[in-house]
Amino acid sequence: MMTNKQLEESTNYLKSKGFDTPEIGIVLGTGLGKLADEIENPIEAHYNHIPFFPLATVEFHTGKLIYGTFENKKVVVMQGRFHVYEGYDLMDVTYPIRVMHKLGIKNLFISNAAGAINLNMKKGDMMLIEDHINLQGSSPLAFKNVAEFGSRFTDMSTPYDAKMRQKLLEIAKKENISLKEGVYASVVGPQLETRAEYRMLKILGADAVGMSTVPEVIVANHLNLPVIAVSVLTDECDPANLKPVEIQEIIAIAGKTEPKMVRLFKELIKQL
Repeated sequence: MMTNKQLEESTNYLKSKGFDTPEIGIVLGTGLGKLADEIENPIEAHYNHIPFFPLATVEFHTGKLIYGTFENKKVVVMQGRFHVYEGYDLMDVTYPIRVMHKLGIKNLFISNAAGAINLNMKKGDMMLIEDHINLQGSSPLAFKNVAEFGSRFTDMSTPYDAKMRQKLLEIAKKENISLKEGVYASVVGPQLETRAEYRMLKILGADAVGMSTVPEVIVANHLNLPVIAVSVLTDECDPANLKPVEIQEIIAIAGKTEPKMVRLFKELIKQL
């Protein structure tokens, strides 16, 4: 069970460190940590010091909240996120979103590394998520006292903010950056998918697949917090021609594409 008292303790600790009314929250996905280097006057809080925060256990996720200025706006950035496949429940996975909201963020940006199911999309492409399919087997809103924090029956007819999505598409066009649009399916992982699973995901209408993002987006909607999410596509999931994927290669491709994603986020922040 989660309580308001816990959320208050977490946010009070961060406020005491200097996390003062951030406007935008940013969640960085696998191989997408470099945006944090561009934050001016950064203040860091490691997850293991924040009361009631889970700990990031994945080797390549660093595990800290960074507060500072980015394009003249106050931001709070999650460098390292939590996944169901690490043994966390969905309440833990999404706890940081609730904390960032309590600190005062008005918009949330999420990034992730994902596999391309739609074969018109190639590795190294970016996909703006327009809708999603939750295949994680549960919901971050499935707990007893959820109504204390917002509507239990949260509407998901437009989970990704239409205005920010439109702005991002316009920015991509202006900056000459290729940005596809599509449906993201979120699975538990951590194992990658079988050929039969890729075929199933294609039939379901997914364009990309990953192991994150959807829980955070559900909670953002629960909090009436406008959210957008961008996937960096790091592998092509063609069941007829499936090759083993190395996680290091995924991280390398994400790192190569990241500067484009940072440019998109920068330009969007300027317009908010």
